Amino acid sequence: MKGLSDAGPPGLVPADSSPTRDWWRLAVGLGVAVGASIVASGVQSSWGRVSVRSLTIPTENGQWVVADLFKPSSATKENPAPLVVVVPGFQRSKETLSNLSIELSRRGVVVIAIDPYAQGASSSSLSRRAATTEGYGMFAVVHYAHDTPNLNYVDKRRIAATGHSAGGNAAIRGANYFGRLAAKQGKPCKLQSVFVSGYVLTLTERVLKPVRCNMGASYAFYDEGAYRNELGDGDMRRAPEALRLINSALPDGGRVKEVEIGRYYGDAADGTLRVMHNERLIHPFQPYDVGATANQLAYFERVFDLTPSLLPRDQVWWWKELMTLIAAVAAFSTLVPLARLLLRTPFFGSLVRPCPPPSPRPGGAGRSVFWGVLALSAAVACFSYIPLAYWSQSLFAAASDREATWFFPQRMNNAVMLWAVLNGVFGFMAMLLTHRWFGHHRGARVATWGAGTTFAELGKSLTLATCLFAFFFAQLFAIYYFLHVDYRFVFFGARVFQPVMFLLLAMYAPIFFVFFLSNSLRVNGAMRFEGESEWRSTLLAGVANSLGLFSILAIQYTVFAATGTVFWRDGWLYVNLLFAVAPIMFVLPFFHRWFFRMTGRIYLGPMTTCLIFVMILLSNTVCYTPL
Repeated sequence: MKGLSDAGPPGLVPADSSPTRDWWRLAVGLGVAVGASIVASGVQSSWGRVSVRSLTIPTENGQWVVADLFKPSSATKENPAPLVVVVPGFQRSKETLSNLSIELSRRGVVVIAIDPYAQGASSSSLSRRAATTEGYGMFAVVHYAHDTPNLNYVDKRRIAATGHSAGGNAAIRGANYFGRLAAKQGKPCKLQSVFVSGYVLTLTERVLKPVRCNMGASYAFYDEGAYRNELGDGDMRRAPEALRLINSALPDGGRVKEVEIGRYYGDAADGTLRVMHNERLIHPFQPYDVGATANQLAYFERVFDLTPSLLPRDQVWWWKELMTLIAAVAAFSTLVPLARLLLRTPFFGSLVRPCPPPSPRPGGAGRSVFWGVLALSAAVACFSYIPLAYWSQSLFAAASDREATWFFPQRMNNAVMLWAVLNGVFGFMAMLLTHRWFGHHRGARVATWGAGTTFAELGKSLTLATCLFAFFFAQLFAIYYFLHVDYRFVFFGARVFQPVMFLLLAMYAPIFFVFFLSNSLRVNGAMRFEGESEWRSTLLAGVANSLGLFSILAIQYTVFAATGTVFWRDGWLYVNLLFAVAPIMFVLPFFHRWFFRMTGRIYLGPMTTCLIFVMILLSNTVCYTPL
């Protein structure tokens, strides 16, 4: 085929592959992504016994909530089933608690898992306290489920809600709101039960007094935010918050002074059942623990008076997590052979240049400078992140105050963006200054960096990067459309997005690109030496690129283990964000090296990774756009 012959310019394209081999690699990557997604979809739907589909529910003030409905085939008009509304926490979408949705629906419970307001595909809220005043959209969903005749397979007397972290606060507020509403109307409470995970701050006398439903709770013993609790730790046995929860439904003479963890108090039949769990976990891992999930399942079996068909620890959700991880890896792997094939076409073929020779291996003082710059870069990355996170709150005040805005509306990613710019600029400066003051006199040459280009080549590189971006997300959208799963594993998730994200991509990506280009320059210009194997060089680049962020996690949890309080207290949510960002930083240099070897230039890699990874960041965070 014209433009796809084995002959061609020097570089990775002809040396490491042939068109036939690349076609096979592309086909295998797509096949694995689709095959793993089919298995994940089968696990999610209990192999056809549960119907999983999307819902969009109009709510107050022109807002809307997008949700996933899990309907077991056993739930019918003649045999209505209980319903649980699942509310993810801050920075999370409906897919992140699919483990609970899967396990409840396997047990015959209908589930509506929502995207909280300003997260996922749901609209923003006019309220700056959406979790408190609207339950992140859960209040409207409960009203709809209880009042509509459409869900005739739902038992209106057994509607419950659960959530983790800020979603747990939404569940607490739901118990308060529907309890007050029931008292005002003189009717039974629309919420029969709630379960609160990872949040106890609003378990106060004022909030609990109107509650007219069963309440269960679990709190991680090593929760990073426990310093905010009244006793300053995560031990719930004598915690005032836990005592208030348990005692809120007990008679005055039967109140306890110490909570027996895991014991059920009260009676589910009259809405006074209470239980507190205290798993030995940290906050972000709590939703993904088999034991914590089993505690919730046992609670709902009890309050719904279900005949257990499965033991609480009989769980299969982790198979979905494993399969969507495999699908994600396979989908990313397709970018490399696809790029090779496109670089063999007449239009993109001009981008292929010989790979510049590597730099001389540093020795003596040069080795000391190399490792010194690497250590300094990691230190800057580590200790600049939290200060920049605090600065972002004043620089982007509207988003930080949860106000609807078009000016950089993503509160958490604003902090990551500032960090990326600072560290990208520092990377450029470190590269240029060490070359000018040291490397230049010892034989290092700018020509080895692969930075030379033209405007025409930059335009073609951006076009090719856009094609790769479109291909990656096209396969994701197709898989989601047919199988209702995306690419994710615990904290990382590549998910489908709304059209508004293209506007945000145009806003955020040019600023993030400073970091991506700087990283590509350093990986391919400063960390590629004569006589060093590719795998060792690229592995070192991955470690160097992520060392600063992993150091933040190491400091945070080492101090936490030693003192019981995290090092960065007010910024602990920003630190938790790094569980998703740090692995991306480790993988990034591999793509930059692979694309560099294809083209002999540093530009295609960062253009491609910036578009894809920034879109992943944008579609997985709180976004306060006026929609």
